[in-house]
Amino acid sequence: MLHVVFFEPRIPGNTGSAIRLCAGTGATLHLVEPLGFDMSEAKLRRAGLDYHDLAHVVVHPDLDHALDALPDARLLAFTTQATRWHTDVDWRDGDALLFGPEPTGLPADVLAHPRVTDQVRIPMLPGRRSMNLSNAAAVATYEAWRVLGFPGGS
Repeated sequence: MLHVVFFEPRIPGNTGSAIRLCAGTGATLHLVEPLGFDMSEAKLRRAGLDYHDLAHVVVHPDLDHALDALPDARLLAFTTQATRWHTDVDWRDGDALLFGPEPTGLPADVLAHPRVTDQVRIPMLPGRRSMNLSNAAAVATYEAWRVLGFPGGS
């Protein structure tokens, strides 16, 4: 099973979309506080539609608690600063895909965390700042799930 980790997400609609993503792929969504919204917020519920009960979502008080919950996971940090593409990763069951908050991305101290196994990026045309958080998570999660053979998928 894959893990999608949102570090301090700010926009409820992106997290709602990630809930749908994780419900559809079987990945677990880990949210690292502080969150920029309340989990009962209408925009979060609307974006997640009726998938909230189908997804496994865990809220952690900080990054260390999230990482403690993933003791054996490789942690792949997504950043526009990386040179390695997400398609070049030898994805493994149990990998954790780490994404930063909107609009700043992952801070330097998180990128330098000793648990970060690798830094990867999703390719884009030059001069573009970044992708939408939930879109980036979907692109990366589906690539990892594809490489793994879509376990559990139909």
